[in-house]
Amino acid sequence: MEGEESSTMFLLKHIVEGILKQLPDEQRLYKHHQFLDDDKILGECGLTSQTQLRVGLALQAGEAFETLPIKPFSSPQELPDVMKPQDPGSSANEQAVQ
Repeated sequence: MEGEESSTMFLLKHIVEGILKQLPDEQRLYKHHQFLDDDKILGECGLTSQTQLRVGLALQAGEAFETLPIKPFSSPQELPDVMKPQDPGSSANEQAVQ
């Protein structure tokens, strides 16, 4: 899944709804077992275009929410070379001089 740094957790829940067909109000998102409010901004949670954020998802089961399962629902794609961090002393445009 992809989201903008300025997006909210509630928008992320809508993305999950499209995948799992579970309403946003029936979802709880967690980071390191800490509940994330719907109005929390993805960038505030450490999600940037250069990082991967692992978020826990608990779904409502009857009157209560299930215990937080720790299992991946998707695997991140490999970052393109241009987006990978480079050594500060090197440049992608450097060429060997002979």
